[in-house]
Amino acid sequence: MKIKRAFLDTEDGQIHYRIGGEGEPLILLHQNIKSSDEYRELMPRFIKEKKLVIAMDFLGFGESDKPPRMYYIEDYAKTVTLVLDQLGIKKANVLGHHTGAFVAAEVAAAYPERVNKLVLSCIDYFEEEERKILYSRFSNAFEIREDGSHLTNRWPVRLSYVGSIELNHRCLLDEFRCHGYPPYGPFSIMNYAEKSLERFGLINSQTLILSGTEDIKQLEKLGLAKSENRKLITQTIPNAKKVDIEGGTIYMMNQMSEEIAKIVVDFLDN
Repeated sequence: MKIKRAFLDTEDGQIHYRIGGEGEPLILLHQNIKSSDEYRELMPRFIKEKKLVIAMDFLGFGESDKPPRMYYIEDYAKTVTLVLDQLGIKKANVLGHHTGAFVAAEVAAAYPERVNKLVLSCIDYFEEEERKILYSRFSNAFEIREDGSHLTNRWPVRLSYVGSIELNHRCLLDEFRCHGYPPYGPFSIMNYAEKSLERFGLINSQTLILSGTEDIKQLEKLGLAKSENRKLITQTIPNAKKVDIEGGTIYMMNQMSEEIAKIVVDFLDN
């Protein structure tokens, strides 16, 4: 069950990705700040289910290069097709979590011939005030301070809902790679949000929407999203159904890999 790493050269820099397994292709797209490490627990489970699994780091995240300009969701969607082209894959199932879900949705809307089934995890419709809060929070979080307090201050912020010290450490390693650079993820979402419902309406793929119950509670508490808008997205995508993941947090891809793998595989195979 060996998972290999590789890089793809693009005009905007190198894209790092992990790949393993054989069978029906499944590409995994991570959330803002994270990287392909978000799927470290899930990849082996999908491989056991006879999937060719690819988890990429978006430009600006993980071990991929920083892009030479601010990136849009449409740009990230294009890079997904470049990775598929590199691997000679004409059509794949696509799973995205949070920011990755927006990219996955745009891949399905813009390149329907490349997508078989679609899984959108914890995807939201952000209203105007929520977009401003989102961008502001991450702009401040990525600032490098002379006294190094940006390093110590971030540890307790996530530990309160990550729970695991080891997972918190992994999340922060990914986050620190983003410090000192623009907030590429929030910028791309902020610019996509207003047209997102229109784009979601173009999706023809059979779609599964996953919603972590603790995830949406946390976002509502922070003033970043509303639970009713996840229902709205489900109604907007023609062939979508929604499944609530009880107890699922923002890091449920790591924390609940067995349960999520079962739900996703059942959806893909049936």
